[in-house]
Amino acid sequence: MSAREQWVAFLTIVTKEIRRFTRIWPQTLLPPAITMTLYFVIFGNLIGSRIGEMGGFNYMQYIVPGLIMMSVIQNSYGNVVSSFFSTKFQHSIEEMLVSPMPAHVILNGFIVGGMVRGMLVGLIVSLLSLFFTQLSMQHLLITITVVILTAALFALGGFINAIFANKFDDISIVPTFILTPLTYLGGVFYSIDLLPEFWRMVSLANPIVYMVNAFRYGVLGVSDVNVYASLAAIMAFVVAFYLLALWLLQRGTGIRH
Repeated sequence: MSAREQWVAFLTIVTKEIRRFTRIWPQTLLPPAITMTLYFVIFGNLIGSRIGEMGGFNYMQYIVPGLIMMSVIQNSYGNVVSSFFSTKFQHSIEEMLVSPMPAHVILNGFIVGGMVRGMLVGLIVSLLSLFFTQLSMQHLLITITVVILTAALFALGGFINAIFANKFDDISIVPTFILTPLTYLGGVFYSIDLLPEFWRMVSLANPIVYMVNAFRYGVLGVSDVNVYASLAAIMAFVVAFYLLALWLLQRGTGIRH
């Protein structure tokens, strides 16, 4: 395929992915908005008023960046894992694989579609948060970079999960038993500096800690970890996951029987 034809194929997959989740927006965009609003009300207003300040900010301001990142992570991952597995289940992925489209065009199309949903939900949650607190953007470039890299990383994670999944139940195992615990223990609701030294060191093994803190630094200007080391680590994960996903797709792992 020529470069122009590859570009058209890429845009076609991205457009299909975006239409897929916008067509059923009451199921894809509205629920995370409602869930995060409940977090703002319960954790921010009710519990936060008793906690007071954290990291030099009131509790609501402190948790908002973490909640935005939580929504980006969950929706980037969820969009790709469900979409690509459905493509496998319906056996339409075989048509893509036997077409002249290179594997990287297929992969990039699904990943960008997942990133768009994750970042769109993140934007919706950010706008909702303004009804509860004030946010000032301290480092815009870092904020945008972290959001894009995180959305890409978890979209790739969803793609890899979908490749190995053999039934619909398999696509819920990773979010339930791995992604959700790591997110809740990733410093979304607290500073890891409050933990005893041993548990703080354990928390540093959680990759989501670095994403949440890097984003919090971009918004509020505070972080529990080195921001530039966090960015480097996220980039390394994105490259590693991308190469793995591309290799699996080219081999037809979990697709060709």
